[in-house]
Amino acid sequence: MRLALVAGATSLAGTGAALAQDVPPDSSPTTLDRVEVTGSRIRSVDAETSQPVLVLDRQAIEKQGVTSVAEVLNRISAAGPSLNRTFNNGGDGSSNISLRNLGASRTLVLVDGRRWVSALDGTVDLNTIPSAIVERIEVLKDGASSIYGSDAIAGVINIITRDNFEGAEFRTHIGQYSQGDGDRKTIEATLGANGERGNVVMSLSRVEEGAVMAGDREQSAVPVFGFGANASDFFSGYSSNGKIWNNAPIVDTDPDADDYNPYGIGSYRIIPPGAIGIGPDGQQRYAYGQTVPWGRAYAYNYAKDNYLLTPQTRTAMYVKGRFDLTDHIAFRGEGLYNERRSEQQLAGYPLAGGEGVFGNDAGMSPDSYFNPYNPAYGGDGRTVEWSHRLTEQPRVYQQNVKTYHVYAGFEGNFDFADRYFNWDIGYAFNKSDQMDTQIGDANMLNVRAGVGPSFLDTDGVVKCGTPGNAIAGCVPFNPLSPAGGVTQEMLDYILFTAQDTFQNKSESFTANLAGDIVDLPAGTMGFALGIESRKESGFDRPDAFVAAGYTSGNGRKPTSGSYDLNEIFGEVLIPILADVPGARLLEVSLASRYSDYSNFGDTTNSKFGFKWKPFEDLLVRGNWAEGFRAPPIQTLFRGLADSYESFGDICSADYGGRTPTIAANCLASGVPANFIQRTNSGDGYFGQTIFPFSFGGNPDAGPETSTSKTLGLVYSPSYAQGLEIKLDWWNVEIEDALSTPTVAYILDQCYANGDQAYCALFSRRPSDFQIDYMLLGPQNLSRINAEGYDLDLQYRTSDTGYGRFSAGLSASYMSKWESQFTQDSDVETAVGRYFDRDPQWRLRGNATLDWTNGNLGVTWISRYFSHLVEDCPFPGDGVCSDDTRRDADGLAARNKLGATTYHDIQARYELPWDGTVKLGVNNIFKKRAPTSFQTFANSFDPQYDIPDSQYLYMEYVQRF
Repeated sequence: MRLALVAGATSLAGTGAALAQDVPPDSSPTTLDRVEVTGSRIRSVDAETSQPVLVLDRQAIEKQGVTSVAEVLNRISAAGPSLNRTFNNGGDGSSNISLRNLGASRTLVLVDGRRWVSALDGTVDLNTIPSAIVERIEVLKDGASSIYGSDAIAGVINIITRDNFEGAEFRTHIGQYSQGDGDRKTIEATLGANGERGNVVMSLSRVEEGAVMAGDREQSAVPVFGFGANASDFFSGYSSNGKIWNNAPIVDTDPDADDYNPYGIGSYRIIPPGAIGIGPDGQQRYAYGQTVPWGRAYAYNYAKDNYLLTPQTRTAMYVKGRFDLTDHIAFRGEGLYNERRSEQQLAGYPLAGGEGVFGNDAGMSPDSYFNPYNPAYGGDGRTVEWSHRLTEQPRVYQQNVKTYHVYAGFEGNFDFADRYFNWDIGYAFNKSDQMDTQIGDANMLNVRAGVGPSFLDTDGVVKCGTPGNAIAGCVPFNPLSPAGGVTQEMLDYILFTAQDTFQNKSESFTANLAGDIVDLPAGTMGFALGIESRKESGFDRPDAFVAAGYTSGNGRKPTSGSYDLNEIFGEVLIPILADVPGARLLEVSLASRYSDYSNFGDTTNSKFGFKWKPFEDLLVRGNWAEGFRAPPIQTLFRGLADSYESFGDICSADYGGRTPTIAANCLASGVPANFIQRTNSGDGYFGQTIFPFSFGGNPDAGPETSTSKTLGLVYSPSYAQGLEIKLDWWNVEIEDALSTPTVAYILDQCYANGDQAYCALFSRRPSDFQIDYMLLGPQNLSRINAEGYDLDLQYRTSDTGYGRFSAGLSASYMSKWESQFTQDSDVETAVGRYFDRDPQWRLRGNATLDWTNGNLGVTWISRYFSHLVEDCPFPGDGVCSDDTRRDADGLAARNKLGATTYHDIQARYELPWDGTVKLGVNNIFKKRAPTSFQTFANSFDPQYDIPDSQYLYMEYVQRF
């Protein structure tokens, strides 16, 4: 068994230190100190509890060649998909952790045993925790709401910071990808000093992580990889050249006629690249005779302009100290400041105007100087439906996030009635202030004015308005320009920079008492009691233009809210048997926590656990626990927010999976049989909507509830010193899960299953039956049932003639991941399936081989992801691995994402002057991620490594 051997007075838990004790001067033996392990508030000499806990110490972390806490955690085998730096469109620079594929908001993150500040959606941004301060990370792979409260459904991450550090340490890391991009530079300095009655540690760090462009990797350089010469079929119909969407004849006499076309939509025309206009310099117009028919050759490859790996910098300062007021009472304080500056980049905005196609009133006026249909030029005076992708200015989204953490408290111990007790009381303040800047979105008020009436004035300048009635301050805008033809003056007028502010704040007061109750024949009964009072608040204040809906980008309304809670918990550890045949040890643990929330009421959650050692080498353990997750601020109070979702309209006549049932229900709802979906990419099934859909909050949302079960064993055979085997079965069932139905799910329920409740969530535009609105919001509707096994093998040799060797294997096998959107819905099985940015691997594993000989050491790490299967959105096109698969409903093509293994290596050498130099390569064989046709961007899931790329790095550590 792994025992917590602590020689001295320092607690391993980081939630409180054992204080100075009176020790006889001639006393020197090493003793087994009680320590607190994540998952229990009761200290014990045995670090193995009834629950499975993975411990990553600083030495193991430093062998991975990564530069953030998030990267470390997302490499563990129990981690599911979560936000990281490869999320560009849809990312915000934050990174988090999702255990068991149950979502980041169901994984509780602690720092030194205390809650960390969370975002409005309840997740914790791990980039607010500098890796420089980490001593070790404990991962509890089980539910623990009875100990820690809300969110501890999938498990608990407890990040223990450096303590009792003495001396100085300087560390730097320099690395980049083999293509010469994605540079990383870190510099860290840690100082510590011990005094007679205390210790103080200070850490300063700076991390700079550079970008990788999607266009610089073959797999992400086009919107959908794998179509070869036909890749342009997925380029955007919003060309970088000005495009006319309504060149067809206008027919507006009979709305019931088949040829009714009041806007003249169709017969697209485009201003070709390199066209030379006429008129004043910088304000040229292009005649109708200069336009050419639209073709895929003019479609725009927007993918190459995006970031593949987003850049960010993090600057942090951390101070932690302890002062012993007496031999039994100490003051502990800590403070942290962390600043993250991050950025995402998308291709220039696909700006468009016109009521017929785009549903806005920004069509080009018949009286615009730039309108080729202007009657002054002999045109028919139609309002032009136009588009122009603003490649002259990419869209850039920047975040500046400042995180503050302060903790102050007292802790101590005392003896009473020959019993030992320890206590702590403290106040924690956590706040995150975020300022977001959006560059490249358009001010639609100015766009409308710019494409309104304009004329060539007598001074040779094109002006807004009409002769004699020029509009002061207005700049005429000509979207019907070739690529690069929009002038800087026009850009300055139509573009604006948005400033959004966010805040998340948490304040808590905690008090805990733990100790011994009574001596029993098998040992001493221990207990822990505690109270917590906490308030959570936050807001999202979008730019006034964004909130008013005057921007071309996604609009949203402000979000603001708060709630508070009071909790009390108790825990007991009862020894049942000890040192008897068949029971070297048998003990049970019981815990319960009562929580009273201001928004939804109260809840009580309990747990039962046991440990049994039938003989010294074997430990059998099990746990049953209730859990809950309170709805976060965003779920409760979110203002309506626009989102341009990518989806396939299954009523589209070109949808390959269209069944007779779907066709009949589409027709019955008024959608004609020859209907074709229109998307950002043009006409055809599947793509990004051209109309914003809305996400919103639900103030009536309640808590999720869960039941967790684990059963496992730990085997440390005495005949094989250094070998340890851990095998744990686990199961998590979640009821009333908060979920937001996807567009695909809503359409499937409406047209495939005929559920009118889902049909009511969206509308179609009467003129062409395109879906022009959909409401998406969270509800306590769903169920989740996940189950699997964790295996951990560790073997370490003693010194040999060839050095010391160690080998390890950590694997997580998912045997079940089932969900129901509602209690009456069919059970959907996800194990081994791939959904958009949601891989459900059956097996993930990490194998490590380490060798140390004197001052030289080498570590080899292999990271395994099992294969996945996804539905093929392009049946019959010959790109999917199982293109002809059929089921009872007809063609049901699928695509296989092959198993993937990455290999990393690091070599290090201890220098004579107390320095260490390290050289390493991650993804040494330049493994490419498996291609996905379901994923939103880059044609591979963002949980995989950057494709076709080694990451090469060097680290240097100097100690003083």
